[in-house]
Amino acid sequence: MAKVLVIGAGVMGLASAWQAVRDGHQVDVVEAASEPGGMAAHFDFDGDSVERFYHFVCRTDYPTFDLLRELGMEDRLRWKPTTMGFYADGRLHPWGNPLALLSLPRTSLISRLRYGLLAFISVRRDSWPELEDRSAKDWIIRWCGEDGYQKFWRSLLDYKFYEYADDISAAWIWTRIRRIGRSRSSLMQEQLGYIEGGSQSLVDALVQSIESHGGRLHYGSPIHSVTTRDNRVTGATTAAHHFPADFVISTTPTPYVADMVPDLPDDWKQKYRAINNIGVICVIFKLHRQVTPHFWVNVSVPDLTIPGVVELSNLRKELDSSIVYVPYYMPTTNEKFSWPDQRLLDEAFGCLQMLNPALRPGDIIATKVARLRYGQPICEPGFASKIPPVQTPIEGLQIADTCFYYPEDRGIAESVRLGRSMAHAISTAVAATAKQQLELAS
Repeated sequence: MAKVLVIGAGVMGLASAWQAVRDGHQVDVVEAASEPGGMAAHFDFDGDSVERFYHFVCRTDYPTFDLLRELGMEDRLRWKPTTMGFYADGRLHPWGNPLALLSLPRTSLISRLRYGLLAFISVRRDSWPELEDRSAKDWIIRWCGEDGYQKFWRSLLDYKFYEYADDISAAWIWTRIRRIGRSRSSLMQEQLGYIEGGSQSLVDALVQSIESHGGRLHYGSPIHSVTTRDNRVTGATTAAHHFPADFVISTTPTPYVADMVPDLPDDWKQKYRAINNIGVICVIFKLHRQVTPHFWVNVSVPDLTIPGVVELSNLRKELDSSIVYVPYYMPTTNEKFSWPDQRLLDEAFGCLQMLNPALRPGDIIATKVARLRYGQPICEPGFASKIPPVQTPIEGLQIADTCFYYPEDRGIAESVRLGRSMAHAISTAVAATAKQQLELAS
C-alpha cells in the first residue's frame, strides 16, 4: 500500500496510525516526548495512574465508543451519575439541574429562568449557524441579561481567556453546553463516563494494536522538518534520521507548523501563525479528604483566578484517595504562567480551602503541577474561516491539531474522529491512484 508517517503520538496521531495500519499501510509514528498519549498521558501519582490533564466521556462521544469496541475494550467503559457545584457569594451551591437553578439564592428569578432557557435550547439544537459570527458575551447577555452574564458566566470566561474573554465564539460555547447537556440519564441527573484505568488504558491499547499490525513508534524524536519534492511530500527528518513517506499526517500544535514545513506557501504559513492559543496549568492534589461531593465546581468569585475545580475521584471511583485538579488557563505571556510550582500549589490549595474550610495542609498526600504552552485554541467569532483545510497544498501532507475540532472542544472523541478521517483520506487517495493506473494499463 503506502508508507505513512504520523507526527505526534497523542490520541489523534495514534487513531490515525491505528486506522492506517488496519487499512494495510506501512506506518511509522514519531513523537517528541518520551512516551505516547499527549494530553491524555498519565503519570504515577503516589501509586495511582492519573492524567496530567483530566478527561471524561460523554454520552454522545460515539467515535470513542466505536474505537473501544474495535479494540475489544467496550467492557472497560464505566458510567457514573455525577453532580456539579457552583461556588458563589462565599458558599458552595448544588448546580446542574432545574431544582438547583431555581433554589439559587441572591439571584433574581428572571435571571435564573433566562439561564435555564438558554441551557434548554442549546442542548436541543443540532445546529446554530448564526452563532458563528457572534461573540459568546453578546449571545449570553442577549439570552441571560447583563445580570445573568455577570453571575454565571463572566468569571468563567475571564479566567479562561483573560484579555480575549470578550471575543470568544458563541458557537464554541454553545457546543460545550450541548455536549454536557446531552450526557444525562434524565433531566435531573448528569451521567459521565470514564475508561477503567483512565485514558492511559486507551493509549496503551492503541500502541499495542498499532505495533501488532506492524506499525512502529519512535519516542524522543522531535521532527526538524517535513521534506518535499515537486510539491509532493517525501517524509520528515529528525536530528538523527530521515523517515521516507508517501503520506504524512501532522498532529503537532499549529504554532510549530510554519517552521516545521519550510516548503509551505507563505500564505499558508501565515494561516497557521494566525491561530492563537492559551496555555494551561493543572495543579493536581492527592488528598486524604474529599473536597466536595461534585465532579466539577464552577467558581464565580472575582478575586479567585480559576474557572473551576475538577475532582476526578468523584468520577473514577477506582481511585482510593481524593484526586483534585485546579486548572489555570491563561496566555503564556501572563506572569502567573511562569510562577514557581510551589506558589501555584499554595494559591490552589487556598482555593480548595474556600470550597471546604475543613481542609488542612496535613490532608495533602502528593502534588503535581502540569504545564502545557498550547493547551487551548482561542476561538474568536468567525473562527471557522480561519482554519486551513486539513489537506495542504503539498500533495500527501495533512495537518491538523485540536483547533480543527472547532466548534467542538478538545476531547478524545474528536481526536479519534479527525485522526481516523485523515487516515481514511490516505486510503481513498491510494485507491484512486490504483484505479487510475489500472485503467491506463488496460
